[in-house]
Amino acid sequence: PPPPPPPPPPFQAEDGIRDLVLSLVGSEMCIRDRLWLDGVYMGMPFLAAIGVMEGDREKQEEAVKEYSITRAHLRDAETGLYYHAWDEAKVQEWADPENGRSPHFWGRGLGWYAMALVDILDVIPVEETELREPLLAIITELAESLVNVQDDTGAWFQVMDMPDEPGNYLEASGSAMFTYFLAKAINKGYLPDAYRGATERAYRGLVDEFVSIDAEGAYHLTNICATAGLGYGRDGSFRYYMSEKVVNNDPKGLAPAIMAMLQVSELMD
Repeated sequence: PPPPPPPPPPFQAEDGIRDLVLSLVGSEMCIRDRLWLDGVYMGMPFLAAIGVMEGDREKQEEAVKEYSITRAHLRDAETGLYYHAWDEAKVQEWADPENGRSPHFWGRGLGWYAMALVDILDVIPVEETELREPLLAIITELAESLVNVQDDTGAWFQVMDMPDEPGNYLEASGSAMFTYFLAKAINKGYLPDAYRGATERAYRGLVDEFVSIDAEGAYHLTNICATAGLGYGRDGSFRYYMSEKVVNNDPKGLAPAIMAMLQVSELMD
């Protein structure tokens, strides 16, 4: 039989979780040198939970480290918002040739990260103060930045910092995710009650702007960006984010909306 393929080259960016993923997948198709906001939600709360189940603190530490890596590479110091993605090699079509970042703040991308912040704290034990402290600091910091760009309706725009740009629109999934983040953070004591007003406006915006009832009495969630990844052939421009299909009742909007409403219900109880 032919010899097994050689192991893939190690991930260079921060010696982070992608190095582990690459070693497990072992494929040249695996992306070694890019970071997306979305991926933090998909992996880190799960990794931390496995670490707790196995009594493996190193897994918990690695999960927390990814939030700090993400903050270091994607957070904009001026606005406090996070860019959608980072390419260490600075070769992607969307990557800035100087810093490797994509050019815009995409609502749902940051929404995934925000939800991941409050969800990972459900599994990291409260006595692990050293692990929890940086996450709590990021929650406080991010909440302020989100409220700063919240629309008067209570919702958030698809491209978050360009509300007046022609074509930009209030988007449901990101708005739902931020509502969930704020409400859960208050419920858990991570944010003070001073954020209650912004959270209630967010909930009101979620209902007023995006929930519709058809002639048969069925409820629908509207204005959901179907997808806006930064894979091959996607340049990350404002026009790109505006060109992605807008749909109703997509699970990426429905699930966060249900989660948000449960948290808001608890908050108002």
